[in-house]
Amino acid sequence: MKIRLRTGRVTALGVRRLGALELTVEIDGEGEAQAIAYPDLVGDVEVDDEVLLNTSAVALELGTGGLHLVIAIGRLQTSELDPKGGHVMKARYTPLQVPAHSVEETDRDVLEASSGLGGTPVVAAPLHSMIAHIAAGAKVAGAERVIYVMTDGASLPGGFSRLVPSLRDAGMLDGFITCGQAFGGEREAVTVWTAMLAAKELLGADVIVVADGPGNLGTDTRWGSSALGSGNVLNAAEALGGRPIAPLRVSFADPRPRHQGVSHHSITILSDVCTAQANVAVPTLEAPERQQVWQSLRAAQLERKHRLIEVLGWPAVHHLEEAGIQVTSMGRSLEDDPIYFLAAGGAGILAGRMAAGSRAWQNQIED
Repeated sequence: MKIRLRTGRVTALGVRRLGALELTVEIDGEGEAQAIAYPDLVGDVEVDDEVLLNTSAVALELGTGGLHLVIAIGRLQTSELDPKGGHVMKARYTPLQVPAHSVEETDRDVLEASSGLGGTPVVAAPLHSMIAHIAAGAKVAGAERVIYVMTDGASLPGGFSRLVPSLRDAGMLDGFITCGQAFGGEREAVTVWTAMLAAKELLGADVIVVADGPGNLGTDTRWGSSALGSGNVLNAAEALGGRPIAPLRVSFADPRPRHQGVSHHSITILSDVCTAQANVAVPTLEAPERQQVWQSLRAAQLERKHRLIEVLGWPAVHHLEEAGIQVTSMGRSLEDDPIYFLAAGGAGILAGRMAAGSRAWQNQIED
């Protein structure tokens, strides 16, 4: 097992966002290419810098953004640790492990005193691309503060996501926490449990969206997909007193039979991984797609284990369109695969309705 290494020269600086900088690099014999650097790991990058690149994913034509990764910069840079920084290492025992100031350190007393999520809706998405329509749906349905928790089943650097800063700028996400080995969020957590508690107790979430970062791994096997981790999140949400919500992965444009209609990932998550009783957001569709979706759910006998709730997802889609945010999944846009995005939007709308209902009920009690 080796990585493909190349040296390059930085010819232009591109988009800069929280924890990440996109670059154009010139690689001898291969021409110009796109790369990404994480300045907290490798230092500041400038035009004409010589850089060492990991080019493995692009060489393998994997769907990881089409970017080379900067390992090191040629000119020597030294830096010192923040004396007030944290002691939790992320990307542990790799050459670029990074210390993080975790909420377990900074806000221990608040987290330890927490009584749990108190019925906060938690949407556990199997794919990163779903978070946009989930957040938009939650907002349009009445959620006031939507917090995204990024787990570590895919991208570890939070800065790799282009979607998160777009949603933050549009006001559809109100906070961003990275947990586990993932790093680079506005807050850091050691586990998904403390991340969800921090979302509620520290950031005031009335809806929490949990998903891996970009670049989920699938292997064309039943159990070999990072998406299955969302089932564990549903269990964790219930354990903390939240209301777990499962968006379905549904597509009628994906050419792979295992993802046609309701994806086998969703069926496995809800049948075998999730032991909690989840609120499953089923997209409202027209015939014949509606019948096919419900036939898959009933064939798996999911109505015996979970609450299946039909939700119309179009308001979430329209909310994103008004904000000018365009999202793709597996290279497919809304026009290519509308039902995939409608399913995600419906889950967000369900969460937003739950949050608004809880707030109204709480206000009645207080009055």
